[in-house]
Amino acid sequence: MKFGVENFILWLLTKGIKVLLILVFTFLVTQILKAVLKRFLRGLIKKKERLEKAKLKLEEERIHTLERVIFSMIRVIIWTIAIITILPEFGVNITPLVTGLGIGGLALGFGARNLIQDYISGIFILIEDQFRVGEEVEVGGKRGKVVDFTLRRTVLEDNEGVLHFIPNSQIKVATNFSRKSD
Repeated sequence: MKFGVENFILWLLTKGIKVLLILVFTFLVTQILKAVLKRFLRGLIKKKERLEKAKLKLEEERIHTLERVIFSMIRVIIWTIAIITILPEFGVNITPLVTGLGIGGLALGFGARNLIQDYISGIFILIEDQFRVGEEVEVGGKRGKVVDFTLRRTVLEDNEGVLHFIPNSQIKVATNFSRKSD
């Protein structure tokens, strides 16, 4: 196969346009999903407009964190599909790639089961607003002030200054001493 100017122009006019359309479509879908997700999550805040200003600010921060986490997962999935769709236009056989991704995903799923459970538990802790950084809680059999929280783990500092790193999947019961029922 010759790599001349004519072949390049032919590729641009056929496959190049298809690649460009896939990229534009992927970008548009991501932006639309981002707007829909933002509108949905912001709607949750509007339902709670009766909250005090301080609580409303914390609620907005929680929703913003949730929005970023969910959107980043959606973006990775959408762009992975787009790249796999584009690769054949460059002459790459994606059959072994898709097969390898499937098998690798299955192996990773089994191997990283606890890690995945940590992240899913972290998402639910955020969604349910069980606790926040700075609150006094008891989780995973430890009591203390939440000094850090990620989707993977919660860090507590007890009264003696000892830090406890608790994977979120090990949190079966969360007791929040900083909040009282309304």
